[in-house]
Amino acid sequence: QGKFTLLRDTRTDGSFLVHHFLSFYLRAGCKVCFVALLQSFSHYNIVAQKLGVSLAAAKERGQLVFLEGLKSCLDLLFGEEEQPGQPSPLQFLSTCDLRALFDFVRVSLSAADSWKGPVLLVDDLSVLLSLGAAPVAVLDFIHYCRVCVCCQLKGNVVVLVHSNEDSEDEENELVVNSLCHHSDLILWAEGLATGFCKDVHGQIKIIKRLSLRQAAEQDLVQIYQYKIQDRNVTFFARGLSAAVL
Repeated sequence: QGKFTLLRDTRTDGSFLVHHFLSFYLRAGCKVCFVALLQSFSHYNIVAQKLGVSLAAAKERGQLVFLEGLKSCLDLLFGEEEQPGQPSPLQFLSTCDLRALFDFVRVSLSAADSWKGPVLLVDDLSVLLSLGAAPVAVLDFIHYCRVCVCCQLKGNVVVLVHSNEDSEDEENELVVNSLCHHSDLILWAEGLATGFCKDVHGQIKIIKRLSLRQAAEQDLVQIYQYKIQDRNVTFFARGLSAAVL
C-alpha cells in the first residue's frame, strides 16, 4: 500500500503489464480507477476475459471506474453536450491544467466502500502530452494523485509511459525521467537490441527503488527476458530461452 509503480517501455509494447495489474487488483478486491487513454473499453475487456476477469461485471458492481479517453476526447471536441455539474475529465483540451482529471480520480476513489484499497491505473501517460498537456501539468497531476491515493487513501498508483532514449521528444523524456526519480518500483520493458525473436519478445528490468526510502541504499535491479503467450507471460533468466536451450 502507498506505492507508486512506473511501467516503462522502450522499443516494445508494455501494455501486457497494464493488463496484468488491472486483472491482479480486480481479483484482489481493490477499488480501481482506470484512466484508459490508449484503447477502447471493449479491447481491455476482451484481454481481461482471457485472464479470467470481467471488466463489465466489475463496472456493474462498482469496483471499476473506467474513463474511456478516446470516446471522451471525441465527445469534447465534436460537440457532445456536457451534463450539468459534470465537467469532462479531459477539460484540459480547452484549458491549461489537469484539475478536472484529478477531481475525477479523487471522487472515484474516495468512496472505496467495502473494497480493500484504492488503485489508480493510467494507460498511458504519454497520450496526455500528445493531446497538448504541458509536461509540468502532467507531473503536477501525478504528484497530486500520489498525495491523494498513496498518502491519504493508502492505495497504489500504477502508470505506463512510453520512452525512447534516441527520441527528439524532449517533453516526453522529461516526464519519464522525472517519474523515474519518484517511483517506488520501475518495471522497464525493452525490445531486444538484436531484433525480433519468436521465442524471446523482450527483456524486463525490475528496479526496486531502495534509495527512495534510505539514502545510503543502492537500488536493486533484476533483469529477465520474457515471452508473451495467449493467456500469460513467461519470464526466464537471460540466455535460458527455448531458442538457446
